[in-house]
Amino acid sequence: MRTDYCGNITASYIGQTVTLCGWVNKRRDLGGLIFIDLRDREGIVQVMFDPDLPEVQAIANTLRSEFCVKVTGTVRARPEGQVNAQMATGEIEIIGTGLEIFNKSAVLPLDWNQENSEEQRLRYRYLDLRRPLMSQRLQFRAKVTAAVRRYLEGDGFLDIETPILTKATPEGARDYLVPSRTHKGEFFALPQSPQLFKQLLMMSGMDRYYQIVKCFRDEDLRADRQPEFTQIDLETTFLDADGVMSITEGLIRDLFQQMLDVDLGDFPRMTYAEAMQRYGSDKPDLRNPLELTDVADLLASVDFKVFSGPANDPKGRVATIRVPGGASLSRKQIDEYTKFVGIYGAKGLAWIKVNEVSAGLDGLQSPILKFLNEEIVNGILARTGAQDGDILLFGADSYNVVTEAMGALRLKLGEDFELLEGEWRPLWVVDFPMFEEVDGQLHALHHPFTSPRGMTPEELAADPVNAISDAYDMVLNGVELGGGSVRIHDQSMQSAVFSILGIDKEEAELKFGFLLEALRFGAPPHAGLAFGLDRLVMLMTGASSIRDVMAFPKTTTAACPLTDAPSPANPQQLADLAIATVKKDSAE
Repeated sequence: MRTDYCGNITASYIGQTVTLCGWVNKRRDLGGLIFIDLRDREGIVQVMFDPDLPEVQAIANTLRSEFCVKVTGTVRARPEGQVNAQMATGEIEIIGTGLEIFNKSAVLPLDWNQENSEEQRLRYRYLDLRRPLMSQRLQFRAKVTAAVRRYLEGDGFLDIETPILTKATPEGARDYLVPSRTHKGEFFALPQSPQLFKQLLMMSGMDRYYQIVKCFRDEDLRADRQPEFTQIDLETTFLDADGVMSITEGLIRDLFQQMLDVDLGDFPRMTYAEAMQRYGSDKPDLRNPLELTDVADLLASVDFKVFSGPANDPKGRVATIRVPGGASLSRKQIDEYTKFVGIYGAKGLAWIKVNEVSAGLDGLQSPILKFLNEEIVNGILARTGAQDGDILLFGADSYNVVTEAMGALRLKLGEDFELLEGEWRPLWVVDFPMFEEVDGQLHALHHPFTSPRGMTPEELAADPVNAISDAYDMVLNGVELGGGSVRIHDQSMQSAVFSILGIDKEEAELKFGFLLEALRFGAPPHAGLAFGLDRLVMLMTGASSIRDVMAFPKTTTAACPLTDAPSPANPQQLADLAIATVKKDSAE
């Protein structure tokens, strides 16, 4: 029906007759001369309808925004002085000689010249996706997935599908359950990831697997979460952590070079312990120069229990952030930062303004100075490298509260003071703890199939708290792009991990019997990683939410305004599934 896309028509087409299809982006009537901007997936081109063709002119006179049309015409150079350098097709225009309206459009429920609510954008997503920005993002995403496939297939990876209807896998979120009609009272679970199946593929001798796969998690949502999301999932045999990191780092570097003409260079490595100590996060944004400095040893003897309590508690922490130029903050602004850290459980935010270092205590300003002697203050100033005009902000509480609160404050200060340096700062975070303690119970920090580093099952059982996992996360600009690990390939080690997690033999057999059995039959060493495709594309396109790089996302309440899902089920369907629904109490 067409000879080319609108956005492809350039000066090389001058003199040619073309046929284009698309939507009327804008219509202008200039005293008998009718102009339209015709838009399709590839861009916009200007079309002019001359009054010397009255039949065509009559149809053009009825055009309105978003009419779907076909235009035939001759390409010519725009008159002198009318070149539009802002458009890829700005050197030319098309003199329309034929016009057909495929379909008229009702008045748009969206206003493309102003911000629309997210509810409106998702309700009329098919219109929202016509916007050039959204169209470009989805095209970019498609090119990313194509580049990923080329790279991995060139490295010997096989694209293998894994089941959608399966058993639950422990990924830390609720499962979406699917009732079985043929096995009444029993349920499938939608996979939170293909974790167990990709391990089984390695045990099956597939050697290198990848899949661009949908995953499902029933959890509370935020900007970078959706109930269904997409992973670039991969697994390998006979490779250690360094091997997997080398392949996946090469993949991301290749993507950025191809898609953005950006050389990310070699990725530095940082241990989990260092990341938490310096940045208060296991996914630090290295563009932000601010760091947390521990000062508990300097404050252990002060008569100020806000500091000395945590400083003398093995599970406490006292840390400070030096903010260059922060002495200009007003008391109101400091109070706002105090409220901010309160979100993360912090009870307060102590501070010292450094007006003049050379003046000693007289050059400082703070309500806490009365608790600190000159030796302690000098020690703090020296350790933080404080300069005239800085402010020191202090957190003192349990280790977890201080680390989380001050880590979040570091990010906010970096934005507020416009301190971010450089466009892209990747790194690997390694040497994660194997387990974390929550309410006295150990939980796997990643998942229970991650292998500990350099330990036997007996050594792990004897000292699980200090075990380090053979895991690795790729981080870019403070966003976790992907994470992976060397997997457990020995049945005795897997049983030891389950035991530490409080999963007894009966429960392990019930949930993971097929995996434990497979480990008995010559399971090879294997390791892998999964990237969040949505997050990756969000970062690369500069979008603020993964919803802006997904075709049909859900709202933050996991609903779809477009299709009105979820919705009540047909009573007969429920009866076939042996399911009864419970009506909410009207008083709730």
